[in-house]
Amino acid sequence: MLDQFQQFGRDLFIMGLTTSHGGNISVRMGDRIIITRTGSMLAHLTDRDLIETGLEGDDSNIMLASSELIVHREIYKNTSALAIVHVHPPHAVALSLVEQDAIIPIDSEGSYLLRKVPIVQTETTVGSMDVAKLAAEMLSEYKIFMLRGHGCFSIGPMLEEAYQWCSSLEESCKMMYLTRMLQLARAMPLEQDSTGHIEYRKHTNDYQTW
Repeated sequence: MLDQFQQFGRDLFIMGLTTSHGGNISVRMGDRIIITRTGSMLAHLTDRDLIETGLEGDDSNIMLASSELIVHREIYKNTSALAIVHVHPPHAVALSLVEQDAIIPIDSEGSYLLRKVPIVQTETTVGSMDVAKLAAEMLSEYKIFMLRGHGCFSIGPMLEEAYQWCSSLEESCKMMYLTRMLQLARAMPLEQDSTGHIEYRKHTNDYQTW
């Protein structure tokens, strides 16, 4: 279990899906939950960073568990999920602040895997029952959703699948961002050469002789 938490925790950080101490992951084992410790570093998890607690009730470990435990519990109670990943992918978070109701991928892989990622919002975005209820509702129908301005929650039968949805979402959001930037650049009244290339450097002809 520790090996899996370490593998995907490290990948989540290396892929830029969360900050050094951000995000949390968990798995369900019967009526027990194993969840990352509050303030833990996903890229450097040790055995003391895995907190076991009850699905229904608190025990002595509750004070060490992630602040999002209430959300994870509600998801497990209302879906078939056995693993949850919650991270803060920057491009997806940015798009959640400008899109209305959903992020709809425009790239082929994102369209095939995700189709649509709903965006929901609450006034309290971290570890609240409002978020927990919305998360359970969204993840009973979708594999992943965005909490506006905060991050995504994804589920799966194992950590690998929950990780995949977050990774795919962020990649699709990067594609959307890059496409919009390129469209904006083409619309700018910059000087173009005879090939239609937008030239931004001085001494343009010099580059052709190198």
